Amino acid sequence: MAWDLEADRPIYAQLVERIQMQIVSGQYPPGTRLPSVRELAATAAVNPNTMQKAFAELERGGLILTQRTNGRSVTDDEELIRQVRSGLAKEYLDLFFLRMQELGYTRGETIELLKESAGVEQ
Repeated sequence: MAWDLEADRPIYAQLVERIQMQIVSGQYPPGTRLPSVRELAATAAVNPNTMQKAFAELERGGLILTQRTNGRSVTDDEELIRQVRSGLAKEYLDLFFLRMQELGYTRGETIELLKESAGVEQ
């Protein structure tokens, strides 16, 4: 099934984000061999060159490694994966607080809503 990609953002950047998410969520655990560029491009319904560009970006960031005879795999560096996961979480939180501010909520009000939603006692 083709991945749901947005038309208003570069496709390769969305591919990077999607694969990052799959790595940090454990869908591709540390050391796991990744599908080939062609396989993932077919799954995502994108051009293999676009997927190659995304892989190159992930490799620059250290999340994936290329081994000439074994293809690509997820890094074994669990600390790096935790750092990327934490960074993504912070980005999501920043965006969430920004959207709540646009709705007219203060940071404190937003935190109170989160506590209520999570069932945290005051």
